[in-house]
Amino acid sequence: MISTTQSRSIRVLFTPFRDGLQSSFGGKVRRDDVLPALTYAARQAGIRHLEFGGGARFQAPYFYLGEDPFATMDAMRDAAGPEVDLQILTRSVSGVTLTTQRLDALALQARLMARHGTTWDRNFDYMNDVDNLIRTGQPVVDAGLHHQVCVALMGLPFADDSVHTPEFYIDVVRRLLASGLHFDSVCLKDASGTTDPRTCFETAKGIKAILPPEVLLWQHTHDTASLGVAQYLAGIEGGVDGVDLSCRPLASGTVQPDVRSLAHALRGTGYALDLDVSRIQAIEDLLAEGLRDYEFDPTTTAADARVVNFPMPGGAIGPNVLMMKDAGILDRYGDVLAEFAVVVKAGGAWTSVTPGSQQYWLQAFNNVRYGRWQKIDPGYGRAILGYFGKTPLAPDPKVVKIACRQLGLAPFQGDPLEAAPDNLELARQALAERGLPFTEENVFLVAAAIVPGKNLELNEGIRLLTGRARISLPLNKGERSATASAPAPASPAAPVAPAFLGPVTTHCTVVEGRTTRRFKVTIEAPAGAPAVPVAALAAAPIVQATMAPAASASAPAPARAGATTGATTAVYSPFQGKTELVEVNVKVGDAVQEGQVVAAVEAMKAKHDVMAPVSGTIRSVDAAPGDAVGSEQPILTIGG
Repeated sequence: MISTTQSRSIRVLFTPFRDGLQSSFGGKVRRDDVLPALTYAARQAGIRHLEFGGGARFQAPYFYLGEDPFATMDAMRDAAGPEVDLQILTRSVSGVTLTTQRLDALALQARLMARHGTTWDRNFDYMNDVDNLIRTGQPVVDAGLHHQVCVALMGLPFADDSVHTPEFYIDVVRRLLASGLHFDSVCLKDASGTTDPRTCFETAKGIKAILPPEVLLWQHTHDTASLGVAQYLAGIEGGVDGVDLSCRPLASGTVQPDVRSLAHALRGTGYALDLDVSRIQAIEDLLAEGLRDYEFDPTTTAADARVVNFPMPGGAIGPNVLMMKDAGILDRYGDVLAEFAVVVKAGGAWTSVTPGSQQYWLQAFNNVRYGRWQKIDPGYGRAILGYFGKTPLAPDPKVVKIACRQLGLAPFQGDPLEAAPDNLELARQALAERGLPFTEENVFLVAAAIVPGKNLELNEGIRLLTGRARISLPLNKGERSATASAPAPASPAAPVAPAFLGPVTTHCTVVEGRTTRRFKVTIEAPAGAPAVPVAALAAAPIVQATMAPAASASAPAPARAGATTGATTAVYSPFQGKTELVEVNVKVGDAVQEGQVVAAVEAMKAKHDVMAPVSGTIRSVDAAPGDAVGSEQPILTIGG
């Protein structure tokens, strides 16, 4: 039984304002809905160490809420006061993004985080690639932040005694110490909550024995499999100095254990947490009030012991369940989980923490939807080919060959940071082309949302800065309807359409149902309008206006791929629920063949092709990139 004869205080990182929001709602929670609880936690309850940003809580505010994440961090710092430590989570070569970044982007990230209230940076590498941790940890040190380096833990869903063992984890720290990299603390980070308590104890004991005395040892887990408190007890017995805890309604299930659970488990042991547990109820009440309009999904709030066989992190289960629900495919959730062990073993057993969790999830999803290895997810494929670092185990050579063929890439053994695209330069160009304010924050907002092959007009940073941010909140049905009808918030950075001298002549295509008409339009300047060069407007793109008639409430839902009416066939998203249209590859008048890729939608943070169900000619384009499409909104219409 865990006990100590000398009283010992265990430090707490309080996580409801970052990981709690991510694991419960994919980070899709408005800033003002949690600020009262954060203010009380810091100023009345006396909690001195809070998690407040990074991870998905950097991208979620501007991807789904229309909120600037830097403004959110500033507001949280103001609410907490100057003395509280505020911590973020970063993902090694990916930073706060899902793709690899160059070192200059990670250096800018660290400076901006420090500028906007951060004092601690927890940096992990999902491959446990020590070289990656060394290179990406240095910008954190240079920015003057407390550098907490991570060892990523996971229980394997198959038998192997060479990786994810205590000695494997201890060796990661041993190599970090030998590198000379400065770090202030080490975190044992189990994002899926699947490490057995014995491994937690042996790992903590072994690492504590080789750490300098001034370096803290921390432990992080999720309670998804109901193992959280047992893991923490084992870690504390092994020498852990601090742990991550939360409180209801953002605790347990896919989140961290509740403060009160561990406090109770430590009674009579000589150990105690460094906060006033009696204040937790007031924080819970404020959170419950702020989140009263949000819909808690039982998949994220309930424990699920199956996770030991599919080590999916709590921070990813919530978002993926929400995305599957939006796409209308939640019935395939169990099938995807069953495929998880297959993709973990074939990939090389990297830990299932972002972006690794998303890579595993998307490949398992593709295997279920398209057939095993018939469609390699680009992230998963690049990971097994070495573009994110060295995998713990060698990937399956057969899958490596398939990935090479499908992605058109060769295996890579170099530095992922040097192979990454120059996203900062791409972001600067995008801002300049659109006349948007040029600040380091704006550059990073655009760069952090860049995905290879994705139209920059759909980049979430560009959308935020031009007042076109997408709003997607997991609200109760009544609140959801009210939010859906509310206009997007205006942005002071939105470009203003120029006045013109004219006349300017262009063309306009109007599609109404199955009737397409093309007009020649001449626009003349209104009296007194200031003059600008006519060429500026003449070069503007032709806009196609689509006026599809509203679907009748009594009309039957159309088929997923296409619905034929008379001589025409409407083409729909392959998903029953709502997905975002990201590409249209054809125009009115184009001839297409059955099976040809004519468009693409984004679902589960990945692009999926839309294929022509019949051969024919494009009669109309009924939706534009950025539109939400589903079983009632046609993308295209094909005629014979």
